[in-house]
This record gives sequence, C-alpha cells and structure tokens, in this order.
Amino acid sequence: MRSFTRRTARKIALVGAATATGLLLTACGTDDGTSGTDHGAASAAPSGSPSAAPSASASASGSGSSDASAAPGPFNDADVMFAQMMIPHHEQALEMAELAEGRAEDPEIRKLVTAIEQAQDPEIQKMKAWLKGWGKPESAGHGAGGAGGHGMAGMMSEQDMKDLAAVKGKAFDRTFAELMIAHHDGAVDMAKDEQKNGENPTAKALADDVVRTQSDEVAALKRILDRL
Repeated sequence: MRSFTRRTARKIALVGAATATGLLLTACGTDDGTSGTDHGAASAAPSGSPSAAPSASASASGSGSSDASAAPGPFNDADVMFAQMMIPHHEQALEMAELAEGRAEDPEIRKLVTAIEQAQDPEIQKMKAWLKGWGKPESAGHGAGGAGGHGMAGMMSEQDMKDLAAVKGKAFDRTFAELMIAHHDGAVDMAKDEQKNGENPTAKALADDVVRTQSDEVAALKRILDRL
C-alpha cells in the first residue's frame, strides 16, 4: 500500500512539472503579445507582404524619419524633383479650378473642375509627406512657386491667370480649356520623366496616375473645345 502511494505521488509530481514547463514555454513565446505561431508566420512572410518588417534600406532612405513610410523604399534625385515641381504645378491647377466658381458655364467644364480638385489636392498632401519623410524641402528654388513659375512646362504666367479671371461664361470655358490643356500636358511630361528616371515605387505609381488621368482629361477638354 505504501509502495502504491509513493508511485502515485511520483506520477502527480511529474505531471505537475510537465505542466509548469509547458506554461513557462508558452509565456516565453508570447512576451511580446504574439503567439509562437505568429512569430513563425512573420519570419516566413515575404519581404513585400504587409506582415513583413520594413527593410533596413527602406528605413534609411527616409533619413530615419517615421514619415518615410509615406513613400517607403529607396529614392533618388528624380523622385525628389518630381515631388518638388509637381506640388506647385498642382497648386496652380487648383487656383485655375477655383476661378471656375461663378465663371464656368459648360457642365462638362464644371465636372472636370471638380475632378481636378478631388484628385490634385490629395496628391499635393501625399507629395509633401514624401518630402518630409525623405528629409527634403518642399521647394528647391526652381522658380516655380504659384502663378509666376516659368521653370516648368505648362505653368501659366501671371498674365494668363489675370486673363482667365477676367472672363465669364463661354469665354471662360474656352480659355480655361485651352490653358488647362497646356497645363496638363506639362504635368504629363514631368510624370513621364519620373516614370523613366525615378526610383521610388510610390512616386512612380503616382506618376502613372498623372499620365493616365490627365491625358484622359486633355482628350475631354479637346472635345469640349471642338463644340464650343
């Protein structure tokens, strides 16, 4: 009887030790809030998947700033130039769109104005975030600020903007279409340069959008001019 009791007690002690060991291993595997299975999934995830940690080179390209996540990955001078020049270019397009209020008559012109405002303002904010993350200034002294920027293709002169503001109705619609076609053509040229020479995937993706969207809008503006 005593021998049976000793064997039972020994088994209970062994079971208790195994249980404690299991709990200890579980705790060690979850001290960062994730399970052991999750650790394996994270380490096995491909570098391009959302669950993968950012690479050292991607973090370094943003000069150590957390804002670099706005445009992760390496970047070059062409990416920086694209953002620095496209920001004032977009800003002038928005100034032109604002002039349509109370002046534009054609429904399709008004529709395009809304599309320009909805697309280009968010793009300006994106590009400003990129430059901040890259540790670069928003302007590099290209002489492209506002309506007086003559250093970029398609930018309107101060006189162009005054002429646009001075007309209404069909005259505004025609002038707006003519000026915006030239303005968009300049943006498309800059975006194509980014497609060719840029390195950052996010910047190149926006360049793709600019080429596609603004080329479509140029075609629409030309059709409007044909019937005005």
